[in-house]
Amino acid sequence: MGYPRITLKAARVNADLSQREAAQALGINVSTLQHYETGKTVPDWDMVKRIEQLYAFPADYIIFACKSA
Repeated sequence: MGYPRITLKAARVNADLSQREAAQALGINVSTLQHYETGKTVPDWDMVKRIEQLYAFPADYIIFACKSA
């Protein structure tokens, strides 16, 4: 069975985590997670893998959008 493509925020919500809980588990500031979720910045590959593990959702199906400058 395939997975739907979802936003980073939706993946966090589906994992039943608040931003504070997710940021703490990932070892980052809440503001950094907010920037990832809003597309201000994109996490590096190591962080993407950590997010994938925490949210128990394949990174290939999470939308990591970055706003254009």
